[in-house]
Amino acid sequence: MSGPRTSLEQWHCFLAVVDEGSYARAAEVLHKSQSAVTYTIQKMEEQLGVRVFEIRGRKAELTEAGQMLYRRGRSLIDEALRLEKSAKSVAAGWEPQLRIVCDTLFPSTVMLDCLADLSAHCPDTRIECIESVLSGAEEALLERRCDVAITGIVPPGFLGDHLLRVKFLAVAQRDHPLHKLGRDLDYRDLRPFRQIVVRDSGVRRQRDSGWLDAVQRLTVSRMETSISAVARGVGFAWLPAVAMREELASGLIKPLPMIEGGERYADLFLILPNRDLAGATALRCEAFIKAAVANLVC
Repeated sequence: MSGPRTSLEQWHCFLAVVDEGSYARAAEVLHKSQSAVTYTIQKMEEQLGVRVFEIRGRKAELTEAGQMLYRRGRSLIDEALRLEKSAKSVAAGWEPQLRIVCDTLFPSTVMLDCLADLSAHCPDTRIECIESVLSGAEEALLERRCDVAITGIVPPGFLGDHLLRVKFLAVAQRDHPLHKLGRDLDYRDLRPFRQIVVRDSGVRRQRDSGWLDAVQRLTVSRMETSISAVARGVGFAWLPAVAMREELASGLIKPLPMIEGGERYADLFLILPNRDLAGATALRCEAFIKAAVANLVC
């Protein structure tokens, strides 16, 4: 396999001449003699077999071929700079990849803010964020498929920091027949109507959560779909209050007047599977998440 005939130094010199408008100014910027810059460009033209500049008066102007090579050369130098920056990031302890598993109960807007901050601080780290339901994050932890996990289930052998407590409300669309009964409700009132539930994203130990004694059931895979189904009057559900703030504020979705069980709570924990081996990116991610939920009311 033969290597390139030209060097990055030659391309860098070529770009400097174009950007500065003359060999003399390029020489000043590059801290080289003008004769060295001239020789570098001439050698590059010889190796490429094409003229990149033509002299008009005292100014070096690009040929048509030179204009095309300038665009490609700019991309080449930019990529080389990104490569060096990536190497520095790895040397400084930033992981090349970070895998996050996040329970869907965690507010998506908060997670997106955290991911934006993390991307800005660790631009060379590839970030993967997978949403999970119930045992999904637990499985990812046990199978070592994540570097950071937000989960409601802390499996044996792991320690988690408590993040937040999420309040669930029994709700239905404002025109749902359950609201038209005009009295407090118990589980017998719920049985004839369709309950909306979110499917466990785990495979090995799938769990059901919440009251599931309704005659009819609609199972969906995402929390947003469950909220939309309730808002359309498809059925009732226990949903996290933080995820349906707008619908509750507008009155589109209303809490059911339950005698008992109308409110439930679920705790979320933040886990680093192996803190001793956690890299700088994982630790920065943990810090961003904790800071983001510090003043969050669920």
